[in-house]
Amino acid sequence: MCKNLSDLQKMYSQGEKIACLTAYDASQAHWAAQSGVDVILVGDSLGMVVQGHKTTLPVTIEQMVYHTQMVQRTNHSAYCIADLPFMSDATVELALSSAAQLMKEGGANMVKLEGGARALPAVRALSDIGIPVCGHLGLLPQSVEKYGYKVNGKDAKSAQKLMQDAADLQNAGADMLVLECVPATLAQEITLQLKIPVIGIGSGVHTSGQVLVWHDILGVTLGRAPKFSKNYLQQSASIQEAIESYVSEVKSQAFPAQEHLIAP
Repeated sequence: MCKNLSDLQKMYSQGEKIACLTAYDASQAHWAAQSGVDVILVGDSLGMVVQGHKTTLPVTIEQMVYHTQMVQRTNHSAYCIADLPFMSDATVELALSSAAQLMKEGGANMVKLEGGARALPAVRALSDIGIPVCGHLGLLPQSVEKYGYKVNGKDAKSAQKLMQDAADLQNAGADMLVLECVPATLAQEITLQLKIPVIGIGSGVHTSGQVLVWHDILGVTLGRAPKFSKNYLQQSASIQEAIESYVSEVKSQAFPAQEHLIAP
């Protein structure tokens, strides 16, 4: 039986780290779930690691539905979050329509959207009708044309804004938050401030859990893998063993280690 939101909230309240991994098709979802992953993220990162684009921007809602369908056909244990792709949540009406597609057609359990203040109306509307929502702060892949790929929150002003955005998202009804490429000390502060699980990627060990991209943990990334990732296949005899090692290291807080930190 697949995990539900109550299961994740219980893990969070008991201090158990949440292991999250992306998956984009049936075979990846099978091995992720089989290996003990708690949450599968069908990320719009598929635009880069599957489709070969330079950014996530070309990904459409129809493609996200398609990949979520494939994942959910073989996922029999993990909770499934699907990304709202670029401009599919530009208005509240679009966000509601896109989320409905991801859940009704794709079978997602939760939707994820990027941004702070600009995302609040959509988060409120989605939450009000009972759709679980995950926020996403820090490095925002859908905004790279304006802000680039860089650590967010290194100075006092931007750190304070991130803390405020995180609190506002929670108050608007977000059930979970992803922090990407945020200084570890700030990520820890935000995690302690909130009453919802905070999943980190490139944000240190003191979040409620971790998420990485499937291709990165297996060493099949096109080009150079991010500094904050780790190739688990190097120390494993199979894909299942590699994913199991990732899950184990997230649970024990062995990952991320000092060498995976991208900012102080």
